[in-house]
Amino acid sequence: MIILILTIFQGLLSQNSMPPADTAGINKIRLATVIGTTSAFYISGMSYLEYIWYEDVARVPFHFYNDLKAYNQLDKFGHAYGAYLESYICYHAYRWAGVPRNKAIWYGGLMGFFMQLPIEIWDGIYQGWGFSLGDAAANALGSALVIGQELAFREQIVKYKLSFSRSPYAPLANGYLGKGFNEFVLDYNGHTYWLSTGINRIIPVKTIPDWVNVSVGYGIGGVIGSFYNKTTYNGQTIPEFERHRRFLLSLDIDFTKIPVKNKALKALFSSMFMIKLPFPAIEFNTLGEQKFHPLYY
Repeated sequence: MIILILTIFQGLLSQNSMPPADTAGINKIRLATVIGTTSAFYISGMSYLEYIWYEDVARVPFHFYNDLKAYNQLDKFGHAYGAYLESYICYHAYRWAGVPRNKAIWYGGLMGFFMQLPIEIWDGIYQGWGFSLGDAAANALGSALVIGQELAFREQIVKYKLSFSRSPYAPLANGYLGKGFNEFVLDYNGHTYWLSTGINRIIPVKTIPDWVNVSVGYGIGGVIGSFYNKTTYNGQTIPEFERHRRFLLSLDIDFTKIPVKNKALKALFSSMFMIKLPFPAIEFNTLGEQKFHPLYY
């Protein structure tokens, strides 16, 4: 999903920049491109859910499922991130098509929430899942982060980012945390979600470039299961780990703030708005530990 959206977004940016003012008028061809690509992505996602994800799962009456405590809330950060990503991209895509700014904020900004809402509804009608109010709220917060900042500041002064590296628990979980390509999806211990803002936004220092950021992050460790840790998987024993939360402080780069004239490079940098780069980091966790990471991925 992320690769597909970024490809569409980068393609849009690489052709031309957004109109300088709301009076520039709507470009009908561009608007049709935006609507067509988002519709195709949406239909493809729904088809994947129906014919692949839920293929062998029984339908049941609509029901709710309280998973607020699952995975130490790391999955909620993921839901908010997905909605933020989609809302951010759709807002900029509508602006690229010439849609007036205020309308683009609401049309594009709400897309993240509404693109993910059907997933929650489908979960509510399949056995083993359920409609999660927590997931829906996280989706709303992700979209609200885009909308609120655009309304208040006319830009995203705080960007929501993600970093991932394979956790040390994955090789010991006998496949429960994934193997190969699907490891990113299943190994929540390797996810870190960041709020990143320019240092100049906090302490104005003329010698520090606007693209130098400071980031606070949240991650988890020792989590081998949603509410409690599994002890066996695939017929093999999983070692015991203490579930804990991790809070991090690190530096970052806002590629969208780096001044470049080359259109291809500008498009590339624009598409990297949601990636947190490896940097030294300080970690505090609920095990009572403080750690310094020379390079945190």
